[in-house]
Amino acid sequence: MTRIDHACQLIEFGEIRVLTDPWFTQTATYYPGQRTHLTVEELGSVDAVVVSHEHYDLDALVAAGFDLDTPLIGPGTVAPIARSKGFRDVRAIEAWEATTVRDLTVTAAPGRHGVHEVTFVIQTGGRTVFFGGDSLRVPELDTIPERFGHIDLALLPTNGLCVRPMNLQQAVMDAEQAAGLTAVLKPTLAVPQHYAFHSGRLGDQIITKTDRDPLHYADAVARIAPEIDVRIVLPGIEVTVP
Repeated sequence: MTRIDHACQLIEFGEIRVLTDPWFTQTATYYPGQRTHLTVEELGSVDAVVVSHEHYDLDALVAAGFDLDTPLIGPGTVAPIARSKGFRDVRAIEAWEATTVRDLTVTAAPGRHGVHEVTFVIQTGGRTVFFGGDSLRVPELDTIPERFGHIDLALLPTNGLCVRPMNLQQAVMDAEQAAGLTAVLKPTLAVPQHYAFHSGRLGDQIITKTDRDPLHYADAVARIAPEIDVRIVLPGIEVTVP
């Protein structure tokens, strides 16, 4: 796995390459909070793109000449947006539905966010990755080990994002909730994501409230499930799961 930024990762199962929640640009109130490791042009070939909900950066892929025949997998709310951008192989799946690309199986798992969200279980060659997107912790996620067996890598959001104009309604799991899910999933390796994001100086005061310190997650896992290896991965760092 190579971290690009935010919840955007390049996951490689041998020669099969999967891009998660692409984000390569920023707006006035939507900052990744860390440098973006790669441009779209530098990605190289990708076998599948998984998108957890509908506000990710498909325009950047299109503008940079990304191969629009690449399978794009996401919930039903993402499918019409992707097709409107020109993607030609769009797979709409909802919780516990699956699709295959080459030898890769991608299963949508439940999620909950400020907009419709799914999470993903990505499998091939006896390896299993759980990608938590931007989700809150929902009870159904606790069934993943029973359904899919051992998890090699868990990528979990940790910033507990709350929306200030909505009475601080929470939209993303926080460090403690992510640590609790990690203890249930029991992955070989857990990596936090979705923590550096911010809304700009003004936006952070009037739109969003977040915890931008991934050490809070690492500390919580160390307390709740000390046997689990947690790594905080900066953009550009490649991690190989044992």
